[in-house]
Amino acid sequence: MGRRCCWRRRGLVAACLGAAFLLLCTAPGALRLAFGNRALGSIWLIEERRSPLQLLYDLDQSPRSPLAEVHRQRRDLLRRTCSRLTRRQHLLRPEDLRHVLVDDAHGLLYCYVPKVACTNWKRVMLALSGRVRGDPGAIPAHQVHAPGSLPSLADFSPSEINRRLRAYLAFLFVREPFERLASAYRNKFTRPYSEAFQRRYGTRIVRRLRPGAQPDALAHGHDVRFAEFLSYLLDPRTRRDEPFNEHWERAHALCHPCRLRYDVVGKFETLAEDAAFVLDLVGESGLSFPTPPRPKAAAVRDQAARLFQDISPFYQRRLFDLYKMDFLLFNYSAPSYLRLH
Repeated sequence: MGRRCCWRRRGLVAACLGAAFLLLCTAPGALRLAFGNRALGSIWLIEERRSPLQLLYDLDQSPRSPLAEVHRQRRDLLRRTCSRLTRRQHLLRPEDLRHVLVDDAHGLLYCYVPKVACTNWKRVMLALSGRVRGDPGAIPAHQVHAPGSLPSLADFSPSEINRRLRAYLAFLFVREPFERLASAYRNKFTRPYSEAFQRRYGTRIVRRLRPGAQPDALAHGHDVRFAEFLSYLLDPRTRRDEPFNEHWERAHALCHPCRLRYDVVGKFETLAEDAAFVLDLVGESGLSFPTPPRPKAAAVRDQAARLFQDISPFYQRRLFDLYKMDFLLFNYSAPSYLRLH
C-alpha cells in the first residue's frame, strides 16, 4: 500500500515557480489523460504504447527483476533521506531546472550531472528526439553541448513544467562525489584542451591562492594544484561571487532530488546496466548507449586517493562536509583513504 500511495502522490512542486508551490497528484492509472495532450508531442495514445513511467509502475506492482528491485531501493532510500535531512527548502526558480532536459516524444526528463557520462546521455537524448540520426556515439561532443541542442525544463511555463513532471519518467545519474571531483580537476586543470577553462578559473585560483605566482601562471592558469583547487572550493568568497561551476557543483544542487521526484537513480559505477534499464523502459533497447572503455573501479579510486593523500585531515573534513549531502542522498560511503577522525 505504501508503494502504491507513493506513486499516487507523484507530482510537482511549483505552480508558480519562485513564488508558491502546488502539489499536483496524479494516479498512475490516470496518466493516459495527461498523455492525450497533443501539445506535448506524445505518441502513446496514437500508437497504444505504454509510457516509460507506466512501465516502471507496472514493474513496481509485479514480481520484479533484481535490477528493478535495486532501483526501487534507491528511490526509497532517496525519499527517506530527503525526509530526514531536509526540513526547510528554498523555492525552486525556473533557472533551477536548467539541467533537466526534456524528450517529449518519449516522455523523459533527464537531469544531467557533468562528469557522470552526461555527454553520452545527451547523445542518446538527441538520438531519441530524432534531431540526429545514426549511432549516438558518433555525435560530436561540441554538438551535444551546444546551447539549445536539447530543450530544458526551464524553457517551459509553470503549467507545462508541472504537466511534464507529473507524467514523464525522470532520471539522473550520479557518481561517488570525490571521484567525480577528482575527474573534474584532471579534466579541466591538467589537460591542454581545457585552455579556455583554465584561463577563466585557473587564473582566478592562482591570483587568489598563490602568493608570488609566476607571470605565465597568472596569465594562463594552466598549472593549478589540486590543493589550490580544493582551497578555492572551500573559500567562502567563491560561492559568494558566483555559483559553483557545474563540473564541481554538488549533484543535489544541480538536480534538486528532494524537490523533484526521480524515478530512476542511475550510477556511474553501474553505468551499462542502469543505462540499459532506462532504454528498456523507453522501448529503445536496440539503441546502444555509448560505452567507451573505462578504467576499472579500483584504478579510479586509486587516482582519487593519490590526489587526496597530501590534503590535510582538516581540509578533508571540510570538503567532506561540503559534499556530504551527495554522499548521503545517493548512498555513498566516505572513501577509506580519507582521514576524517
